[in-house]
Amino acid sequence: MSTAKVFRDARRTLDDAGLRGGFLVRDLDSGEELGLDPDAVFPAASLIKVPLAVATLERAQRGELDLAAPVTVPPDRVESPGPPGLMRFRHAATVAVEDLIYLSVALSDSVAADALFELTPPELVAAEIRRLGVDGIAARHRTLDLMNTPAEQLPDGQAHLAHELAIGAVTAGRGHPMPQLDVTRANAGSARAFTDLLELIWRPSKMDPRTAERVRELMAGNVHRSRLTPDLASDASRWSSKTGTLLTMRHEIGVVEHADGAAYAIVALTESRVPAVVQPAAETAMGQVARMLRDLLRAEGGTP
Repeated sequence: MSTAKVFRDARRTLDDAGLRGGFLVRDLDSGEELGLDPDAVFPAASLIKVPLAVATLERAQRGELDLAAPVTVPPDRVESPGPPGLMRFRHAATVAVEDLIYLSVALSDSVAADALFELTPPELVAAEIRRLGVDGIAARHRTLDLMNTPAEQLPDGQAHLAHELAIGAVTAGRGHPMPQLDVTRANAGSARAFTDLLELIWRPSKMDPRTAERVRELMAGNVHRSRLTPDLASDASRWSSKTGTLLTMRHEIGVVEHADGAAYAIVALTESRVPAVVQPAAETAMGQVARMLRDLLRAEGGTP
């Protein structure tokens, strides 16, 4: 199949699912890559928890933080539907820093992430990622800010109205009245920037090898695996990843490692124009496009 046809099919697959996307697949050994709008910037949602983990672990390796130090997390008593984790706890919990990193990445626990942000604020996370040579990832706010959108204020069964608002309010320059969806105010990044971060984690140069190894372990243990996993994981490959979700945004970043030794960083950032909370067609399309690009790069060496 020709490269041009794969790209046409990939764009059609996204469009049919109501998605706009930024995708990039990179061979971590040759550096060859294929992408669809890889420099488009999207709100990062929970993807920011990977840079947060990296920054926290790097500071610990330098002796600035103690990974065994206990942190007391008060009960959050969130009543709205949402992910599991410390926000569901009814009593205060004392958790070690390293275990907060596990909860933040593997379970996408936003309360755990914000406990880490108390130790390493967003501006320090951004500076640490820049120190490692990755440009294009903005860390600007805590993760629980993601839970303060119109969707949390609406009665059960009406969350789709928040999606309609999110879709209709976006500007041509990707600004938005909801700060979490405005790429100039939100945690944000491009497919290329997150791919650069993944490359540093899997092929560490400036990053401490102990940091890289721990983040790889955490991403391998990610429990949210409904998007790209069906198309990339198999008995002959290992898929390590992190997802991000916020209203119209559905993302996943990760690395697939094949039994023959090949390894590919894959980033899929998407925005939906469908006003619905549950969108299995979008999840399926993301996996299909990621696999199309990976298969093409694997077969043809990444020549567009």
